[in-house]
Amino acid sequence: MQIITLGSELLRQKAEKIKKIDDEIIDISREMLQILERDKGIGLAGPQVGIMKRIFVVHIEGDEKRVFINPSILETSHKTVKYEEGCLSVPGIYVNITRSETIKIQAWNEKGRPFTLEASGLLARVILHEHDHLEGILLLDHLPESKRKKLIEKFNKTAPGNVK
Repeated sequence: MQIITLGSELLRQKAEKIKKIDDEIIDISREMLQILERDKGIGLAGPQVGIMKRIFVVHIEGDEKRVFINPSILETSHKTVKYEEGCLSVPGIYVNITRSETIKIQAWNEKGRPFTLEASGLLARVILHEHDHLEGILLLDHLPESKRKKLIEKFNKTAPGNVK
């Protein structure tokens, strides 16, 4: 499993619902958590490693490791916060993005158990960022087109590719 970067069409596709949480899904979640730790990230979604399934993992320092399978955002607060975000699939690029301060999400864990979580602050932001990946949305998509183009040019200078 390798992290896919900006320019890959996989990052623009919607991930498919996981039909059964089996040993394969458990192995995928474990490997994703290992990659997250290795690359010093705090969130990683299936599409970022070429797994086009609705799964993401989150591990914020000082908090537990979390696996979200087939997640659904149930609620988002009207109150928003602007904060700088980065992305393992767009290395070296950091942008201020406005997101809901608190959210409520429903998902299944790697044991096949459903759960509902109310999150705020950094955890809510990471969940929303990773959920975007499942929809084929990148952090750059939250920016005006002119700023997005400049950042893609910057990215291409450090990691050449055919980015659109």
